[in-house]
Order: sequence, then structure tokens, then C-alpha cells
Amino acid sequence: MVSSEASVGEACSPEATRQYGITKPISLSGPSGSDLQRSRELEEFLVSAGLYESEEESALREEVLAQIDQIVKQWVKQLTREKGYTEQMVEESNAKVFTFGSYRLGVHGPGADIDTLCVGPEYADQEEDFFILLHDMLAEMPEVMELNRVPDAHVPVMKFKFRGISIDLLYASVALRIVPDDLDISQESVLYNVDEQTVRSLNGCRVNEQILRLVPNVEHFRTTLRCMKFWAKRRGVYSNVTGFLGGVNWALLVARVCQLYPNAIPSMLVSRFFRVFTQWRWPNPVMLRSIKEEELGFPVWDPRKNPRDRTHHMPIITPAYPGMNSSYNVSTSTLRVMTEQFQQGNKMCEDIEMNKANWSALFDPYPFFEAYKNYLQVDIVAADQDDLRLWKGWVESRLRQLTLKIERDTFGMLQCHPYPTEYVDNSKQCPHCAFFMGLQRKQGVLIQEGQQFDIRGTVDEFRQSVGMYMFWKPGMDIYVSHVRRKQIPSYVFPEGVRRVRSGRAANQIGKTSPQGRESSPKCCNGNFGDDIVEECNANSAEKANKRKHDMTTDVGKAEKRAAVSPNDVKSASLSVSDVSNRSGLASQTSSAEEPDHSSSTAGYGAIAKPVEVGEKPSKGCVKNGDQLEQKRSFTQKESVEEIGSGKGLQNSCILRAGKCQNGSEELESSINVEMILPSHAGVKSETVQKPVLRVSLASTA
Repeated sequence: MVSSEASVGEACSPEATRQYGITKPISLSGPSGSDLQRSRELEEFLVSAGLYESEEESALREEVLAQIDQIVKQWVKQLTREKGYTEQMVEESNAKVFTFGSYRLGVHGPGADIDTLCVGPEYADQEEDFFILLHDMLAEMPEVMELNRVPDAHVPVMKFKFRGISIDLLYASVALRIVPDDLDISQESVLYNVDEQTVRSLNGCRVNEQILRLVPNVEHFRTTLRCMKFWAKRRGVYSNVTGFLGGVNWALLVARVCQLYPNAIPSMLVSRFFRVFTQWRWPNPVMLRSIKEEELGFPVWDPRKNPRDRTHHMPIITPAYPGMNSSYNVSTSTLRVMTEQFQQGNKMCEDIEMNKANWSALFDPYPFFEAYKNYLQVDIVAADQDDLRLWKGWVESRLRQLTLKIERDTFGMLQCHPYPTEYVDNSKQCPHCAFFMGLQRKQGVLIQEGQQFDIRGTVDEFRQSVGMYMFWKPGMDIYVSHVRRKQIPSYVFPEGVRRVRSGRAANQIGKTSPQGRESSPKCCNGNFGDDIVEECNANSAEKANKRKHDMTTDVGKAEKRAAVSPNDVKSASLSVSDVSNRSGLASQTSSAEEPDHSSSTAGYGAIAKPVEVGEKPSKGCVKNGDQLEQKRSFTQKESVEEIGSGKGLQNSCILRAGKCQNGSEELESSINVEMILPSHAGVKSETVQKPVLRVSLASTA
């Protein structure tokens, strides 16, 4: 870690005044005394948070990389001999290991994996030589643990632990008979006579090299990126596989901010990051340099020519040829979540600059289980831990498809917030884990009272697509259920204790209407969420008495509750409901989503028509009473030309909870959510009664 003061003198150097990126910088201003102090405090916070590895672990990583490099060299020599080449050719044969990702960028932390790329000669293919011969060599080594090959991934990879260090090993066969030790894979010549899969394998290393060359100050870039990655993980927006941003995406965004403020130090860059991307007008792309079109013929990101590229919501273009959108996984819902988090981070940085808060406040964990009233719970089960590790990876990679399908089938009216954290109930005997998604209606759109979002068919389609797993084994299954905030299982909370929400949080999120009992997914001989069911049963009598008391003391309120009185709920009839016919729904699938074709999976119980419960909310207005705090005035007026829109960033206020975009009053309407809870395979099917949730999904989520 290099202190910020060490580079202050570089602000006036000729190198710092040259243009980086495709536009001129917004500001060339250097740090003030208070900026230097804040940078020192930020770096001290990052150290205290444990984001830097020890010298011993760093030395171990170097030793492991040296050993892996020797292993692949031995592998190529053995392969060359088996293919009948001369002894001279065997002696000269070579393979080389490159690193990329957080390790190559210098922002890895303790316990982080190392992304590696093995570059081999043209006669060493991936399918047989890499995934079979090299795999078998590694399997015989005592230092190697948890060896797993993933040949059918978008970028095929071999995963394993070597002396306790997690390794992701990719392979690329280049058009060379002998791979030189000084091979420069940043040159376009390395792409001659290779296929697109090889280009994708090479892309990680090539992008990292370009990033380090295109930023004004590498040390400031590294500190800022380390900070932003930590922030993204704490706020639940760090996951490429679930539709947020991964490591390379955050690196490209931070690099662009470094280009726009070439003389800024980390504390300034963090603040400017939120300021820039709070105002960025997506889907205008983020690019570190102009997109190059070489004669090699590989497709590059170009929405003018490629209709698929026009569907991307948050394009972040890689700087190495061929330029690709590294964030094609982002959906409408995940972009909304990230935009809200950028706005929150921007306000927090303003408070830090005005000495109203410290850096630790910026990294407060996101209260996901307090932010929504409705959630989808996805339980993943398997026969043993090894099967669960493989099955979980596959299901997690498909969760983004569930988000896209819900957006498609509800025409964007029901928004999803997938949370990229897995939770495990250690009290259960069978191997399992769970993921959660927050649900809310689209903000700012009036919905007819009583309108239902029936996503049972959507979940059915999702289960079928997940069931197409090539390496499926008996015992692997998933169960999707709708849970309300008060029914969230206790094991998701720290130390298994549900945090009591503060009055402010309760006011923001709103009151939850009385709920009926919900069935919980079963696993082996036990039930998930038994504690929640007991809690609901214990409180049901108290809630009924309170409702009855309110009805007798207030005639006006009793009239409003007449439609949902306990007697009406009891008299409601149940009937079997078919899964909705979805053939008439318009297809709004993202270009990255491929159609799924498979036979239906077994193990579904009968679907009972849900009972409508809960209060009918009265139409009300939320007035725009709060005012945004006056922003800190800076000594130098900063230009925002050509940022995010091609013309300039425009001032935009941060939308607070309960405010309409135009400052006018907004009516909150109610919705119904219908969900099914499929029964486990091998368990006797039973009728599952799921009440329709009818609450006001306020804009405070």
C-alpha cells in the first residue's frame, strides 16, 4: 500500500496533464489538505477491515504459481512426446501461465482465489489434452484438493485448491508450435487463427493489461478499486452471475473515474465515483478507449450493427480487442438496485466531506431483509456436500434467468432484487443452502387495486430449465417459495437473532398487514422455517383480538375492514387452480437469455387457490416534504462535458423514499402475489395452501 502523499507531486507532471480515455478530464485539480487527511483515514480503514493479505500468504501465492507453471510445462513435454514429436521438439516445447483478475490488478485480499490462464501450443487442444491429461496429472498430486472441471462454461475452466490456495485455471491454445517465455498476449497477433472460445479465454488477461496501462496512477487506482469492491460486497451488488457487477466491471468503472480525475487521490476518487455514476445516463456505454475494429473479423460491441447489443442495460466495454460488453448480465431490476445504491453512496460521501460521517458509515451492510415486504426463497438441496457444491453453482448461475423471466411475464411491473449471498441452516441434517430475492411493484406506476402477479408458471419454467443440468444426480432439487418479511428464517440473521428494526426503518418500510400461515419447504425429514411457523401461530390469536377490538371501537375502520374480517376469511372457499396459460404473454427476454426446452420435472403437489387475506389499503398520498441537503460547494467548478451522454452529465436529485420523481403526490395501490410451493421429489404430494398476499408495496424498498 502506497500512501497518497507519495504521489501528490505527480499532479503537476507533464504525464498527469495528458488526456486519458476518449474524453477530456472533468477536473485536473489535485488534493487539498482535507482530501489528504480523508485519504489517510480511508487507507487506515481498509487495513483495519482486513482487506490486505499477510506477507506469509503473499509468499505462498508466489510459490504456488511457480509450481503450477512447472506442472503445465511438464504436461506439455509429456503431451509432445506422446504425440510422436522429436526429442528436440520435446525439449523446446513450452507452456506459460498468466494471471488476471484481482491478483493481477493487485487488489486481492486474504483467501481470494487466483485467476490463471495457461497458454499452450497449437497441437495441445482443450477438450482432451487439457481437461483429461492435465486433469489426471493434477488429480494424482497430494497438494491438489477439490478438483473440478467445467468444460461447458461460457469460458471453460478447471477449479481446484493447491496447497490451500483456490485456483481457477483457463486454457488457450495459440497458433504457435513453441510458446516463448516472453510471449506478450496484449498484442493482437496472438489472436491469429484462433476461435472465439480461445479469444474469450485470452480476454481476461488482455483486458487487465490494458486497464493498468490506461489509468493515470496505478496505486491510486488499486486503492480506490479495493475500496469500491468492498463497498459493493457490503451493499449486495457484487456478483456478475446474479446480474450485478463482477470484479472486471468494477475495475473498468473505477478506471474510467481515474481517467476523468487524473490528479485525484483515493478519497477524492471514491466520492467522484458516486457522483459520476449517480448521474450517468444508461445505456450510454462506459469505455476506457475507442472501440477498435481489426481485420481479424471478431465481432465487437456495436449497437448500430448488432440488434442484440441494443438490449443491454448497462454496457461497460472492455478495452482490449475485440471490445465486448462485460456487463451483459445486468437486468432492469439489478440496474435499478445499483442506481439506488449509487445514490445512497453519493449522499454518504457528501456527509463525509462535510465531516458529518466517517468512512465506516459508507460500508454499512445493506439491510436486505428489512427493505422489502415480500421475498422469494430458493432452497437448494443435495445428497451430500460435494453434490451440493456442484448443484449450487449451477443453480446460482441460473438465478439471473428467474429474474429475467419474472420481468418478462409481469411486463416489468414486478421488480426483483436478487441478493448474492447464500445462507445455510446449520441445524438441518441434509446439505442445503438458500438464496433470497426481494419483490416489489414497479415504482411510480399506478396499478389497479387487487391486480395479481401470478408467477407460478414462471417458477415452473425456471425449475424445468434448472433441471437440464448435465451432471444431475438423485437428491439434487430446488424449492421456490414466497415468504413475507416476518417469516424470513432466523438463520439468515447474524448469530441467528433477528434484529429489531428501528422506528425510522419501520416508517420507511411501512406496516405489514396480518398474514396467514404459509407452508415451508421440506427437506428430508425436517422442515425449513419451523420457527417462523411457530411464531405465526403464537401471534395469530393476539392479532385477531386486536383486529376485533379495533372493529368495535371505530365504526369507520370496521367498515373498511369488513371485506377482510376473520369471518370472511374463514368462509372463503378453496379450489384447485391450474398454472396460468402463458402462451399469450409477450416475450421480453434479454438477448443473453436462451430459450429453455426440457420435459417437466416431477414432484409437484396440487396447487390450491390462495385465499385473499389482509387489509384493503386506503388510497393515500405521500407528500414531498423533505428537502435535499445543500451540496458542498467546491472551489473549482467542475465540467461534466461528454460524460455518460455524449454531451454532459446533468444534475439530478436523489430520489428519496416516498417521493415521486416530479415531486407530486403519489398514490400507493395494492397488489396480489400468487406463488406455489412445489413438493419434494420422493415425498408424497399434498395440497399446499398459499394465501395471496395483499399489501401496499411502498416505494421505500
